[in-house]
Amino acid sequence: MSSADEPRIAAWDRKVDMPLAGLAVVFLAAYAWSVLDTSIDPTGATLLEIVLTGTWVLFGLDYVVRIVLAERKVRYVLTHLVDLLILLLPMFRQLRALRVITVISVLNRQLRDDVRGRVVVYVVGAVVLVGFVASLAVLDAERDAPDSSITTFGEAVWWTLTTISTVGYGDRYPVTFEGRVVAASLMVAGIALLGVVTASIASWFVANLRSSTAEAAREVEEELQEVSADVGRTEAQLAAVLSELRTISARLDALERASRPA
Repeated sequence: MSSADEPRIAAWDRKVDMPLAGLAVVFLAAYAWSVLDTSIDPTGATLLEIVLTGTWVLFGLDYVVRIVLAERKVRYVLTHLVDLLILLLPMFRQLRALRVITVISVLNRQLRDDVRGRVVVYVVGAVVLVGFVASLAVLDAERDAPDSSITTFGEAVWWTLTTISTVGYGDRYPVTFEGRVVAASLMVAGIALLGVVTASIASWFVANLRSSTAEAAREVEEELQEVSADVGRTEAQLAAVLSELRTISARLDALERASRPA
């Protein structure tokens, strides 16, 4: 469902996209701090949890407002089930880390609108964002799990790189349910991003081919126009010569008639 189908939601988007993007950045910073700073005291951890829960609730309120503004509410919910799942899944304690995935949908919308038409910038930004978020989420889920092979941020980043690129060495892998949900989401994202890259390369080749073909067609057309102009000038010159010959012939006939005896 496009914004044109729901003008009230489109107007709401224009008002809240930037504030929501700012909230998403705050959410991501707070979450990264809570995951990466293992020495944080209980008071700091509580404050960060308040920030995370508060921003997540605001994202939920934004979704509710969109449903209220939608003219076709059922259709809107059915076409935004992923957004609904992203908001509801973290309500289960074992999936709390998935709250960080909420930030992807918010920042992705802003990134997509800001770099529309610049596919390379968008893809690079999306890869960095998804990779960083996935690294944090899998580390949060796996760090304290028994027999976990992902216990540091460096290991989480390495696992993310091998997963999102669909290489999958298998030296690092999640053992918790939450970590596997993150892995499944990352695999889907990796396939989608590879599809975007492949489509972009194909589109670039097609665009270049069309450009070359159009340029060649323009050159041929210009050459044909020049040849046509030359032919026109030649025809005009021939017509002038023929006119002169007719004039000379007429004069010769007149002289011949004049020179005959009466």
